[in-house]
Amino acid sequence: MKSRVAVIRTSPDSVIADIDRALTLAQVQRHLIKNVPTILKINITWHFWYPACSTTPWQLDGVAGALTRRGFRDLIPAQNRTVVINPKLGAENNHLNSVMKKHDLEFVYLYEPGVQWIQYKPKARMLVLDKVFGGTIAIPKMFIGKNAFHLPTLKTHVFTTITGAMKNAFGGLLNDNRHWTHAVIHETLVDLLQIQKEIHPGIFCLTDGTFAGDGAGPRVMQPHIKNYIIASGDSVAIDAVAAKMMGFDPMSIKFLVLAQEHGLGRARPVDIEIVGEDIRNVDFGFQVKDTFASRGQKAIYWGRLKRFEHFLLRTPLVPWSYAASRMYHDYFWYTVFGRAIARKFLNTPWGRLFASYK
Repeated sequence: MKSRVAVIRTSPDSVIADIDRALTLAQVQRHLIKNVPTILKINITWHFWYPACSTTPWQLDGVAGALTRRGFRDLIPAQNRTVVINPKLGAENNHLNSVMKKHDLEFVYLYEPGVQWIQYKPKARMLVLDKVFGGTIAIPKMFIGKNAFHLPTLKTHVFTTITGAMKNAFGGLLNDNRHWTHAVIHETLVDLLQIQKEIHPGIFCLTDGTFAGDGAGPRVMQPHIKNYIIASGDSVAIDAVAAKMMGFDPMSIKFLVLAQEHGLGRARPVDIEIVGEDIRNVDFGFQVKDTFASRGQKAIYWGRLKRFEHFLLRTPLVPWSYAASRMYHDYFWYTVFGRAIARKFLNTPWGRLFASYK
């Protein structure tokens, strides 16, 4: 049987209703269990607001409202930190806190002391995760037995070509040292989907493509207004459709191919039923580009600096890489380029909708 992916054209005036329609077309109630809590896995990729970078306020607003109307009562927004991102500042700057207040939701920050992380032994054979972390895999205990609803955005990624539903688990199921997996990132995403299918009774995703990011994602991108919402209960299929819309062959992306081979979802377009919009001729023509920072990271993970990877990223020397990333992204690129780009997009209908959520 084919996997179903809903693709909807939307606008600032209709986006909340369109999100509800997307969930209906993608048959959300077939994929989530109503009588268990649902983790709303937020995506905060940068603590600044930058179009296409992080979960949008209307995305969270539309999903929270649509699920509540369908009888899902216990919704838990959650996000972890990274070594270079402050998620609390990101939630405020991306106007997510006002949405949580509107729906009476409490954000769970997975790195805080009250959140228990446990050692998990997967039933499925892992490709890399057990080896990367020395035989043990720590996950948040609170995720077990709950639905997972992913809220990514449509954008490119310097390491994985595209980032979406499968990559979104990366910022929830793995803790601070998840950057250790970047050298085997494609296999890691497949392992994480295996674990998700073991611990979550239901999984669903709504990808926001109102803004879409082209180039050196997931942060240093050129945003474009694309006016799309994509939804599916198959994390592989929704990422495959997103990839195709951006202009990439899904079967050229390693983590999608591996996921298909392991029976975790459908990556081949012929195995996917698209409902809603006719996107046969949609091709954004996006390309993955590198920055000074990403070229250095790739040299460490796969290139001439590979033999120094452990020394550079797993010893007391490691803070140099965090500082270098912050200096490049926050103090150089965003100051010189990003702030002006973001300001330009605030003067659009989507930007005005964003401002209304403050």
